[in-house]
Amino acid sequence: MMQELFNRAATCLKEQLPFVLYRKPNEIELTGVFQNNDEVHKIKDFTEKGFVFAPFNLKSDAILLKMDSIQKESNSIVDSVVAKEMSSKPLDAVEKSRYLKLIGNALDKINDGEINKVVLSRKIEVDYKDDYSETFKRLLKQYPKAFCYFWHHPKIGTWMGATPEILVKTNGSQFTTMSLAGTQNSAGSEKPQWSKKEINEQQLVTDYIVDALTEKVVSIRALERESIKAGMLWHLRTELKGTFSPNQFGNVLKALHPTPAVCGSPLQKAKEFILDNELYDRSFYTGFLGELNVKSELPRNRNRRNQENSAYRSVTNTSELFVNLRCMQLHKSKVSIYVGGGITSDSIPESEWHETSLKSNTMLRVLGSN
Repeated sequence: MMQELFNRAATCLKEQLPFVLYRKPNEIELTGVFQNNDEVHKIKDFTEKGFVFAPFNLKSDAILLKMDSIQKESNSIVDSVVAKEMSSKPLDAVEKSRYLKLIGNALDKINDGEINKVVLSRKIEVDYKDDYSETFKRLLKQYPKAFCYFWHHPKIGTWMGATPEILVKTNGSQFTTMSLAGTQNSAGSEKPQWSKKEINEQQLVTDYIVDALTEKVVSIRALERESIKAGMLWHLRTELKGTFSPNQFGNVLKALHPTPAVCGSPLQKAKEFILDNELYDRSFYTGFLGELNVKSELPRNRNRRNQENSAYRSVTNTSELFVNLRCMQLHKSKVSIYVGGGITSDSIPESEWHETSLKSNTMLRVLGSN
């Protein structure tokens, strides 16, 4: 069963070879991608094929894992995994003061009219003494509706995450993307009531995506806004669908990333504020990851009237890329958890701090007590 994949990952860790284990949202199949050597392959123009792991700032290198070997197995083994209780963490008064000051500086820029929104993040470090595989098994069990991954490259680092957000999904020249913003803690099964601030924040993201892609795609349309649940949190989401011209996927991807959901608007001014004021390197947090230009075969035509054509299959390139949210970087004895939130003119600093604390629980739940 799935234990074979974990055994193979453990061997790669021991032999210092790159790999990624991942499971797509609402699926039961776990996929393993293994590279035969420790070479670092850097993305040039997103025409490459493999598993991409890209940073927030594309001026840094996006990393490609070659699909030298692919293995897929059922992840039913996680049914036997017992989720640990969330570890308690002391309130870091220094970090809280720093983050509230950062929000205050952002609000000054917003009130001066320099930016409309900026997404500010922070890094939380906790002690870690557990086994990587056991941690990932708990993550798989805890977040069945998220894209869950365990990524390792000996020359880059080790990351895990459970993200609810698709950056873009393609099938040939057809694409689907989404704007995701707004966060509320889930309470029971009732859908949340969204504030004006949260609705406006989400609409900013939707409007940006439409504007950014209109000149780069053949068509694009937005579906209705909806509330979706990701783990213990609710978000606002709008799906957008469209078509792009042949050989233009790289341009579409660069236009999409980063979106206001992880950066802000206007985009360049918000990004400059982040790089100048967050005072740490986000690295792959709020970047993106997933299958890039993987060849897929469409099923045969089952219509009896078309039996003569049933032997032919349509082969097309597909990509499925996710924004790297709700993630952590694993070190030998510590874990760095990354969280953030969107700041607009309606933001209340104390509430924004509380939102990042809620988001940190996504990873803290799978770490357990150390």
